[in-house]
Amino acid sequence: MAAWLPALKALLPYATQIVTAAIPAFTRKTGTAQDVIPEQIQELQGAVIHNAESVKMLATQMQQVITSIDSGAVRIQHDMRTVKRLSIVAIVLSLVAIALCIALWTASAG
Repeated sequence: MAAWLPALKALLPYATQIVTAAIPAFTRKTGTAQDVIPEQIQELQGAVIHNAESVKMLATQMQQVITSIDSGAVRIQHDMRTVKRLSIVAIVLSLVAIALCIALWTASAG
């Protein structure tokens, strides 16, 4: 559940930029349709180009986030293996200590 949290934190600051780029302020109809339409087409093309750049930037950042999550997962798996090995060594040593205590106790009692 917490794996998506860093990705969300990385993308959240750019949400307002995406929304403002996605809702362009088009030219108001102040002249004839022949004058306004080419200007609106230019604005739409500019908005599309800006949106494409924003998507590319977000894709790059998402790739970096996914790469860092993957490297973190590999590191955690390595740490978990180390902890498991140390736990097994601790259990074996405690069993040896218990066996040694029992052996010494029976030797002194008999």
